[in-house]
Amino acid sequence: MGPFDRAVEQHGVTVLRVCRALLPPADADDAWSETFLAALVAWPGLPPGTNVEAWLVTVARRKALDVLRGQARRALPVETLPEPPAPRPFDEVLARDDELLDAVRGLPHRQRVAVVGHHLAGLSHREVAEATGVSHDAARRAASDGVAALRTALVPPASEPPPALPPAPRRRRPGGPS
Repeated sequence: MGPFDRAVEQHGVTVLRVCRALLPPADADDAWSETFLAALVAWPGLPPGTNVEAWLVTVARRKALDVLRGQARRALPVETLPEPPAPRPFDEVLARDDELLDAVRGLPHRQRVAVVGHHLAGLSHREVAEATGVSHDAARRAASDGVAALRTALVPPASEPPPALPPAPRRRRPGGPS
């Protein structure tokens, strides 16, 4: 029997206790197995004089935490699925698309190319610049100006802002000039 087999015999129960303290029984058994698989891989590089039991407990704790993290990412079953929101009427979608396309077509050429390349094709500003033969800054600015123009064209104007308040009267400081 090799040294690793002896480590499993000597410390297997302790590792299982750690796993069961942190996890439900079925998951604890899996974590115990994962602990010793990881330990077997790392065993040849273990420095002499290492406290094997403490090392195995640390590995077991980390494997148990991995299981807990994995459980947090799993989907939970539900009785009924929530209903998705009702889609907008098809005519409204088409009208909005037509309005957007008309606004994009109405942009100056450089802005239109930058907006379409960056926002619709997913190119970086640098890639848009290379494709159009302009500088990186010019491509970034054209995309920014194009989006600003689209917002102006498509977002309804807000209501009138409230009138500005008159400035507060200035107080005289005590001990200052009268």
